[in-house]
Amino acid sequence: MTKERAYEILKEAGVLLEGHFLLTSGRHSNRYLQCARIFRNTRYSEELCAALAEKFRDAGVDIVIGPALGAVQMAYEVSRALGCENFFAEREDGAMTLRRGFAVTPGMKVLVVEDVVTTGGSAKEVIELTRAAGGTVVGVGAIVDRTGGKMDFGVPFHAALSMEVASYEPEQCPICKTGAPLVKPGSRKLSK
Repeated sequence: MTKERAYEILKEAGVLLEGHFLLTSGRHSNRYLQCARIFRNTRYSEELCAALAEKFRDAGVDIVIGPALGAVQMAYEVSRALGCENFFAEREDGAMTLRRGFAVTPGMKVLVVEDVVTTGGSAKEVIELTRAAGGTVVGVGAIVDRTGGKMDFGVPFHAALSMEVASYEPEQCPICKTGAPLVKPGSRKLSK
């Protein structure tokens, strides 16, 4: 998939929002990528996730894991393209964990997926819990890499679209200085 086609899909799906946003990482940004909108229409999700899965076709993936909530559907769609199982990690008492009978077994080859990577925090937590269980992380895949290719997970990392989108620590956010209301459109509650 070309960068142009990935961008076209995001545009058609209404993914890119403009304003003053609180990101899951706690940082602020003038742009928000609401990737959940991709999964409203299977023609978008199937095309993007199949293209991403292709990047890991030869990695011997046993299971695809995505952090809840943003990558639950993505894990399913990528695993479908790879012909393997999938499940998701979720927060319990603030920590990413596997529940619902999901378990990584020693030697299992795991592909971690995330809808949008800003700091990589959620994906890194899934990497850690996979390794703690004895699994091998063969790579990380994302629909959008907001770092413009600067993220390093220590394993192969591929995104359908890589673009640099500015984000700021709350104390240094120029948008806050304008008095624009802060919006949290993601899956975690606004706590600030």
